[in-house]
Amino acid sequence: MTRWKRFAVSSHVRARQARRWVLRNVPARVWLAFLIPSFLLVVGTFGYRLIEGEHWSHFDGFYMTAITLTTIGYGETHELSQNGRLFTVVLAYSGIFTLAYFASELVRAVVTGELRQVIGRQWVDDQLAGLQGHLIVCGYGRMGKIVCAELERQKRRFVLIDRTVDVLKELPYQYGLALPGDATTDELLRKAGVERAKALICVVGSDADNLYITLSARLLNPKLLIVARAEEEDAEVKLRKVGANKVISPYLAGGHRAVQAVLRPAVLHFMEMATRPEFLDLQIEEVSVKPGSALAGKSLAESHLARDLGIVVVGVIRPNGELLYSPPPETVLEPDATLVALGQRKQLDRLDRLAEPGRGA
Repeated sequence: MTRWKRFAVSSHVRARQARRWVLRNVPARVWLAFLIPSFLLVVGTFGYRLIEGEHWSHFDGFYMTAITLTTIGYGETHELSQNGRLFTVVLAYSGIFTLAYFASELVRAVVTGELRQVIGRQWVDDQLAGLQGHLIVCGYGRMGKIVCAELERQKRRFVLIDRTVDVLKELPYQYGLALPGDATTDELLRKAGVERAKALICVVGSDADNLYITLSARLLNPKLLIVARAEEEDAEVKLRKVGANKVISPYLAGGHRAVQAVLRPAVLHFMEMATRPEFLDLQIEEVSVKPGSALAGKSLAESHLARDLGIVVVGVIRPNGELLYSPPPETVLEPDATLVALGQRKQLDRLDRLAEPGRGA
């Protein structure tokens, strides 16, 4: 198939999809407001020729109908008979009532937000179709709000799914898209781009829903990173069995944090400084070494990360999943390995660039 044929076919498909969307989403009242003037225009175009005779062309009838319906009334195109004038009166009153109905429906659609909702749905659908490597957050409860706020601070694109439509209205997120609906359905997960997403964070209040969402997401995308919330202790084992990479228990994590605050306050303070974005002096980050990058195949000593960037490599996760704590200088940075590094934000950004193929610091 030639390029022009492919273009014609794709244009036809897009036009058919656009027609289907318009027919499904535009309210019937708006359709009626457009169809009535069109119908009157057609009736007037052929009516004048039928009443006045063949010396009236179809264009004469069209022009006379247009200036009558819009109440402009420049003057008669040709001299009208009595029947023609009566027909003009009917068209004039029809035009007045039609324009009044059209204007009221347009104002009603704008004031009630109906038109904005239709346009907004199309905008969201277009944005969802173009997302790649984003994150999906399921649930907008207390924990979901914290997750979304954190993703917003780090300027990460994400899709938020929740059943409560009212909660998702006017969300204060620049990098987040709201998608109302049931996250347990495959259709909604596909619409959120689960097959193109980088990770899914499941923080719904019910363990059963979290379990079902995790299972559905894992079947749709075997490579997806899934972090799930667990309320009960036995739910953690089940979530891991159905595909969750990491399970978070808010109560368990909160209990450990409280103990650390008492027994090891300095360690807890250090970890907060290293993991929260508002502390810009020191952060801990994981960086993936891409094949073909300046770091791939070099040892830690050869990479000079500590000398040139001031980076402290806390650990190295090898491609086979093996984790090396405090790796020695001779440790080779294999392609697809992950560095757990400690440093300032600008230093970590330079490390990110070094880990990309064909790029330097």
